[in-house]
Order: sequence, then C-alpha cells, then structure tokens
Amino acid sequence: MLTMKRSRIALAVAIATLGLTACGGGSSSSPAPAPTPSKSAPTDISLSSISITENVKGGVVGELTVTDSDSGDRHMFTTSDERFVIDGTTLKLADNTAFNFENTQTVDVDITVFDGTFTFNKTLSLTIEDTLDFYEFESKINPGASSVSYSGQTARHLLINDLNALIGAQLGDSSTFDSNGTFTSKQDVLDALNSYFDVTDYEALSERALLTTTTPAADQTTLSAVSSSSKNLVGKIAGNDATGQHKDWNNGDFMGWGATGSTTPEKLVREYFDMLATNAETQLAGTTRQDPFGNDITTLYLTDDGRDLKQLIQKFLLMSVAFSQGADDYLDDDTAGKGLLSDHEDTTTGKAYTALEHQFDEGFGYFGAARNYLDYSDEELAQKGGRDNWQGYYDTNGDGKIDFTSEYNFGQSINAAKRDLGATVATDYTAEAMNAFLQGRKLLNDTAGTALTVAQLTELQDYRDTALLAWEKSIAATVVHYINDSIADLNAIGTDEFSYSNLAKHWSEMKGFALGFQFNRRSPMMKVDGDFEKLHTFMKDAPVLTGDAEVTAYIKDLQDARALIQAAYGFNEENVANW
Repeated sequence: MLTMKRSRIALAVAIATLGLTACGGGSSSSPAPAPTPSKSAPTDISLSSISITENVKGGVVGELTVTDSDSGDRHMFTTSDERFVIDGTTLKLADNTAFNFENTQTVDVDITVFDGTFTFNKTLSLTIEDTLDFYEFESKINPGASSVSYSGQTARHLLINDLNALIGAQLGDSSTFDSNGTFTSKQDVLDALNSYFDVTDYEALSERALLTTTTPAADQTTLSAVSSSSKNLVGKIAGNDATGQHKDWNNGDFMGWGATGSTTPEKLVREYFDMLATNAETQLAGTTRQDPFGNDITTLYLTDDGRDLKQLIQKFLLMSVAFSQGADDYLDDDTAGKGLLSDHEDTTTGKAYTALEHQFDEGFGYFGAARNYLDYSDEELAQKGGRDNWQGYYDTNGDGKIDFTSEYNFGQSINAAKRDLGATVATDYTAEAMNAFLQGRKLLNDTAGTALTVAQLTELQDYRDTALLAWEKSIAATVVHYINDSIADLNAIGTDEFSYSNLAKHWSEMKGFALGFQFNRRSPMMKVDGDFEKLHTFMKDAPVLTGDAEVTAYIKDLQDARALIQAAYGFNEENVANW
C-alpha cells in the first residue's frame, strides 16, 4: 500500500510537471489552472497626525493608512466612537465635538479596517494640543504658582450684580416692597443702596449671603471669600482715582447728563439713588404715581417720565467703574508707574507676579470674562441656547462649585456675545477681545522679571488697543440695539403693543451705556470733537413721550444718534438696522 501511494504521488507530480511544460511548448493538451494565491489580513493602521487642536469642533485629525501585504486590496475604515467620523481615509471630529486641553490631555479612538475578507482593529492614542485659549499663566517668580490675580475686580462685579438684584427683588413691585418692614423711610432705601456703593462696613456686607446665585452653588458665598480686603464702588468710579485718569471728571469734564460739567459720575449715581428712594417714600405715603398716559406705575424703580432706574444704575456703573477702570487706568499708558507703564522687573515683592502683570490682569478682570471664555458659544454666554450647564458660567475644574473669579462671566463680556449673536453680517467681538487679552498676557508672562523693550511695549499696546476696541464696539453695538428697541417702542405709542415699562427699560439701557464712551481716551466716539455731546443731545436725559410731532421729532433724533455711532465705529449698515 505504501508503495502504491508513493507511485500515485509521483504520477501526480509528473502530470503537473508535464502540464507546466506543455503550457509553454504548444502542446494540444489544456493547461492546468494556476493555483489561487493565499490572502492575508491587514497588520497595522497608521494616522498622519496624532494631535488634535483643542476647541475646534469637527476639526480634521489626520489621514488613515493601512499596512497590508495584499497590494491590490481596497480598504474601508470605520469607528464606533461617536466623537469621531471617518470620511474615506480622513479621521475627523464629529461636528458637535471638541476637546479642551485643560480638561483632557489625551484621548483614545478605536479604528477598524476591512479589506473585503479580513478586519483589523487598532486603538490610536491622540494628544490634545494646547492653544492660547485659557487665561492662566504659571508664575516665573514662583514656579508652580499662578501669576494671575484680579479678585478685587470680581468683587466689584459682584457688588454691581448684587445691587441690581437688590433693586429688582426688594425695590421693584410697589405693592410688596415694604410688606416685611425692611424699608420704613426714604433713608432706609438710601442706606440699602449705599451699602453696596459706599460699602462703609465691608465686613458686615461681606457676611451677607450673595444675591448672585448659581447652580451648582458658588465656591464663594460671601464677598470676603472673593476678596478679603475692603472693596467698594465709590472709590473706583470715574473721577475718584487720585491719579491716572485722562480727564477731571469731578471738575467740569463729565458730559452727557445735563450741561457739561453740571454733575459728576458719583453725583449722578447718588441722584439715581435719590430718585428711587423718593419713589419709595411716595409709595410709603400711600400715593400711587402715574405715567404720562394716566396709567398707574406699580414698579418703584420706574420714574413717571420714562426712565428705569434699575437699568440706569447698573449700566452706568458698568461703564463708570468697570469700563473706566479698565480703559482709563489699568490698561492705559499715560502715567508713570501705572497701567502699562508699571514695573515689570521687580520680583522681590513676595507676589507671584510683577506689577505690570497684575495691572494687566485687573484690566482683564473688569471685562468680566471667565478664564475659558472662548469655550462658550455666543448662545451660552447670552443664555439663549447651547449646553444647559454652560449658561453664563460653568464648573470648568469639575469640583462641583462655581468659582466667581474664574468660572463666571460678568457684564460686558456677555454683551459682546449678545451682539455677535444678533449680527446679520458676522462679528466676533468676543474672540477679538479675548484673544488680544490672552496674547498680551502671554507676552508679559514670557518677559516677567525684565523690562519691556520699546518693541515689546509697542506690541503690548497693540494688544491693548485691539482688546479695548472690541470691548467698546460691543458696547456701542448694544447702544444701537437699544436705540432700535426704543424707536420701536415709541412707534407703538397709542397701540395695544405699547409697553411703558419696556420703553423705560430700553431707553435707560441705551443711555446708561452711552454715557461711558467718554471714559476711554481712545474711544472712536471721542475722536471728532463735539460728537459725544451731540449724541447725548439727540438722546436727551429722558425720552419724549407725548405730542405726536414731538415724539416724531425725537424718533428722528434717535435715528441721528444711531447714525453718529455707525459712522464712528464703522458698523455694517445691515447690523445697525437689525441689532
């Protein structure tokens, strides 16, 4: 049997050999078929780039390639990771996905390749690439420590916020404001308002629960937890700094309310306080005020001539304290030893920052943006959409609390997003301001401990100019927005659509913001002599509400005010019409 098997094998080999020989020799016998080649599976997957640029939704990661000995195979790449998509051989982030370096430094993604017969899987490890998008800088003086500090500015934002919340909650509805006996006289109201403005007893005020609330709860529940040293608003209002301001607001230079020089920023705030306290006193006496149309006024902070004191107080403080301090003090360069001319060499003060780094931080602090401002969408900053837990603030470090000094957006940083959101022709005041602040601060961080060269100071001034212009443009666009609202309100007088409280609110936001342009020496509105005063002549100190011809003329004045702003800031015509 063994011999037979061996013979059969030999015969088969011979036949095969003959067949191969015949195939090449023209024999009439049919050639034997070629053997089917063996097929192998892919053995590796590679990616042209293993880094992801942070904060770019839908960004391209790189090109996928496969190692496969079967050169003729066609390959299909897939992934079940919903954070990624594959378009042909291009690995990308999903449209709604971006990674943030401050939260995630590496990410793994599983990739599968199919060659028509076999599959091969591989996990690719990707690195999140840090970009200049987070306002945090390590100290060059004390490595490992942060060199960023502006808690005093946060405390003043909270004073403005809490004063506004106090007025809304306790000095709003005229039928209930005195129901618990908190206010029994005009002086009681003045004392409550001034407790946030003058802050004569910081310790007592600091121990109050903050009226500004968050979900999750704030890390700081008292003002003293934000800034341990005494802070107030009156000491930082335009005119009350001892040095550094480019005009003497307390001695004839303040414009926009009454005749030029007839009042001062501090006196104007106290005038608003007195008007509100007088309204409260009238209510306590049992008298109901009426608007010019004969309707009862049931809100204490509404005047009987079309003004909303809650809005006037808040917006004017945002301009006369926050914007003034930012533009005319911490970011200015006209006074030796202040602002951008502060010392940048001395590292022996015991602080983790130079004086110049700290001054720049304080200017940024008055803009009011969270450290990760660029991570927010305009909808989230405006609290009009986006992620539910990003509505104006977010727990960035994941500690279950909101840090007011780093995770909360205040004041004009929110206005910038609202105007970007409402622009017909795209604007990006949020990114323009924040990127300039970041670039300026990085320059200071890189050079801490050495004096700036002339070129470096010029570069820093350019960043300042860009940040301030975007900041102010967002304010000017907001003024345009409220001019448009006020015009619509005035046109509705005599119809069912007219709302006295809406008109008062819109007009007061317009006026309160517009008063602040003068506090920036570089303001486009101040470049043409007389334009600022002309603007406020058009706006007046109260809206015109009665008389058909008079109201029509006032609407024309507001349109002329809007045209002045458009010309000064170079705003797009469609945006001006639609903001």
